[in-house]
Amino acid sequence: MLIMRTLAHLLALGLVNIYLVSATSIGPQFRRALSKRANVLGPVSTVEVVNKVIAPDGFPRSTVLAGGTFPGPLIQAQKGDEFLVNVVNLLNDTSMNVTTSIHWHGIFQHQSNWADGTAFITQCPIQPNESFLHKFTVPDQAGTYWYHSHLSVQYCDGLRGPLVIYDPDDPLAHLYDVDDESTVIMLSDWYHQPSPQLYNSIPFTPDSTLINGLGRYPGGPASPLAVVNVTQGLRYRFRIIGASCDAWFNFTIDGHNMTIIEADGNEVEPVVVDSLAVYAAQRYSFIVTADQPVGNYWMRAVSDFPNQTFDGGLNSAILRYSGAPIEDPTTEPGPYVLPFDESALHPIIASGVPGTPGVGNADVNINIITGLNAEGLFTMNNYTFVNPPLPVLLQILSGAHEASQLLPNGSVYTLPLNKTIELSIPATDLTPGGAVGGPHPMHLHGHAFDVVRVAGNSTYNYVNPVRRDTVSLGTQAVNDNVTIRFSTNNPGPWYFHCHIDWHLHDGFAIVMAEGPLAAQAQESKATPEYWYQLCSSQGVGR
Repeated sequence: MLIMRTLAHLLALGLVNIYLVSATSIGPQFRRALSKRANVLGPVSTVEVVNKVIAPDGFPRSTVLAGGTFPGPLIQAQKGDEFLVNVVNLLNDTSMNVTTSIHWHGIFQHQSNWADGTAFITQCPIQPNESFLHKFTVPDQAGTYWYHSHLSVQYCDGLRGPLVIYDPDDPLAHLYDVDDESTVIMLSDWYHQPSPQLYNSIPFTPDSTLINGLGRYPGGPASPLAVVNVTQGLRYRFRIIGASCDAWFNFTIDGHNMTIIEADGNEVEPVVVDSLAVYAAQRYSFIVTADQPVGNYWMRAVSDFPNQTFDGGLNSAILRYSGAPIEDPTTEPGPYVLPFDESALHPIIASGVPGTPGVGNADVNINIITGLNAEGLFTMNNYTFVNPPLPVLLQILSGAHEASQLLPNGSVYTLPLNKTIELSIPATDLTPGGAVGGPHPMHLHGHAFDVVRVAGNSTYNYVNPVRRDTVSLGTQAVNDNVTIRFSTNNPGPWYFHCHIDWHLHDGFAIVMAEGPLAAQAQESKATPEYWYQLCSSQGVGR
């Protein structure tokens, strides 16, 4: 029935012939051969969301997975491709959520807000034994992205995977030799209990760190570790994805420097580091030259949680040169003399901040004060986000255009179209009633923004700041006041939230309703009938 429903959607779109060959990966060209791995998909494909018992760190547990693997299949595409991804919900384990949604993190979704995949913001959840076809294009995006559940904290149960869009005309292609599925690195925290059992378990301490879906936990077995294979003399573009629910990681490779060339889908002037801080939902590309003696080298990802160690292969993976013996490395960490500095990242294309330079000189300036109330829920400007009774997009399509008309009350900001917006978000972790549990990585859907003031730096840069879609708010200990700018050139409701998924579950979010009138006109034409059916099947009318 699900396959027939999918075929009906595709027939209506005139795309059935493409769909029937979707098992062929439409991947990178120009020194990037089409992948032959079974766990790599193209932009036209089907993703089945299933329950499965796995033991990525040696401890078996039931999970929620894309395609039955952790991480989920790598989805490869080329700049300019059209995506047609059918998400099929086959969940049945009621110890966890059995409804679902999938968000395509970092994709702008121009003229396809309905396909953003954000439950209660841009769609109703997908019910068990139902499917939903996402249709969107990426005319102007290339880089490292990912996809994950955007329903409650479901991605903590495993529903997360990598998404890479390759640029055949990459201006930095001369810097590397290898860029394919073997150079994608996903960092994840992992929990042995299903997420619903952890909702109130503050702090939300993970049991292990997984690199490309493998790891070990303290006191556990010597479970297999991920191995990244290289050949001496070649230059590798590694694409690292912070796919954690909470932890941020300091990533290093023994004996090797890393040259950063991308942050969150935006290429930057090359910067050499020997350690890299990766917060939840952030991504980087960096080049590593395999210029060391043939051997095995530890790749290390230590989290911000206390009492972390590398003993016994914890928080680790293996960089293995061709010809090296199949054994654990014996390399030592450090010394580290080239620390990561976010303010040193500058975009190579379209550098410059929209609007008039200077603090508070945007068309719309919003100061956002984050907090934690007496009930243990997070607030943004004194409001805790709660899921509305019907998606914000459906409210807009039904004629609600003012903040006072949109639910949840106090958590929806209406923004005028084609204006410059400046958001300043001071860290409050040391203030009574402030937002503890940081640093908080904040993500804005539908945009990349210019970070005119980064964490750890008190100066403002309106000339060539880093451009990205997820930024750490830092800490009040150094008086951080992270400030971002973006232009409202993408009508629709866009979620702005902390990407520590437990914090999002506890209300750490607002919605930027961008040009609601224009969004209604645009999305009423673009939104397919089956999008409405997701809600009508749950008793939610237009």
